[in-house]
Amino acid sequence: MQKIIKIGNYQISNTRPLVFMAGTCVIESETHYLSSAKKLKQIVAKTKHPFILKASFDKANRTSVESFRGPGLAKGLAILQKAKKQTGLPVVVDVHEPWQAAEAAEVADVLQIPAFLCRQTDLLLACADTGRAINVKKGQFLSPGAMEQVIKKIESRGNHKILLTERGSCFGYGDLVVDMRALEQMKQFGYPVIFDATHSVQRPGALGTCTGGNRKLAPVLARAAVAVGIAGVFFEAHPTPDQALSDGPNSLDFTQSAKMVRELCQLDELIKRFGK
Repeated sequence: MQKIIKIGNYQISNTRPLVFMAGTCVIESETHYLSSAKKLKQIVAKTKHPFILKASFDKANRTSVESFRGPGLAKGLAILQKAKKQTGLPVVVDVHEPWQAAEAAEVADVLQIPAFLCRQTDLLLACADTGRAINVKKGQFLSPGAMEQVIKKIESRGNHKILLTERGSCFGYGDLVVDMRALEQMKQFGYPVIFDATHSVQRPGALGTCTGGNRKLAPVLARAAVAVGIAGVFFEAHPTPDQALSDGPNSLDFTQSAKMVRELCQLDELIKRFGK
């Protein structure tokens, strides 16, 4: 039985029309973020598919100690509140530590657990206790079946608003590979499954002081994932990815984003006809 998770006015499920989660990797500035958010809203609005705006107030897992991390919790949430008001969109935001959960939940509609932290019990429980929907990214080190224990931790607090995201698995050093079987396996838990198209083409630490990637492959993998029949696609976009302060090599520009979104919607409609 495939569950339906309500987020704002949206109903998210593996059997319903594709939802998109997108935004810049990190809030670089208020002006930059708000401008990017409005542009992405315009792109997705043309498809009439649900759109949840993605944001990070702190990238706490950057490769180098000198890397840009973001504006921090207080300033970042203030910017997100403005973005919600100006766009009318629900927001998904990364949470790295248990103490951040309650405050982030005052603004965010979805709390997101980064892949490296998906087994951190205290973090999962703190997020679950807020009552917000929780998007858990499957760790690069975990099998899809191991996500059952992650689910049980969240459910133990009475929270059943769970999304599961695939973002690739470690493949040797400095590379990731996506096993599309994982999408179908995680669907068996009944919760909506999301595919993270841009983090899946990362090359962790490949550039020495930062992560590399190949953004051209993101739409390729996204098409394969949507063909499985999933709830949504997550991606990071930036007006000028080569100048992005975080995750530039795997971020899409807005032209690439629009093309991918349009193609994925057409494919999703076709695939989900088979399930009726």
